[in-house]
Amino acid sequence: MINAAYENPVLRVPPAAPAEAAAHFRASLAHHADVADVAEALAAGGDPGFVVVDSRSTESWDQGHIPGAVHLPVALVHERAGRLLDRSVPVVTYCWGPGCNGATRAALALAELGYRVKEMLGGFEYWAREGLAYETRQGPARRDPDPLTAPVAGECGC
Repeated sequence: MINAAYENPVLRVPPAAPAEAAAHFRASLAHHADVADVAEALAAGGDPGFVVVDSRSTESWDQGHIPGAVHLPVALVHERAGRLLDRSVPVVTYCWGPGCNGATRAALALAELGYRVKEMLGGFEYWAREGLAYETRQGPARRDPDPLTAPVAGECGC
């Protein structure tokens, strides 16, 4: 039996009603994609139906970026988006990783310009940590998958 004086930190604010929770999570999926889903769509071949935008600095881009991504630093979105992106094609933004909000800021700027946009959760950090191929100024690269982030063959990672 739980001590009545103990306030459970998880349930201090009770969970939302199921319909409210479903609406929240549906909205979250409308705004976010994860690294594995983006990688799977790009690897399927052909047109994935979206364009990937790297919102980081040139120095970060040179260190590594997703193959085929468009380089569009956050500060240049308003100036260059119209020349680099087609408004009829959804955009998936990314930045360094979970500790960076550059992808969020780029997604906001693009949405304000009339683009349909999602943010890739995990960013380039998790792309590399999952052992996916990337490009650098020196050429193609790939790291060994981090066993804490990349699923073992035949197992679902989430």
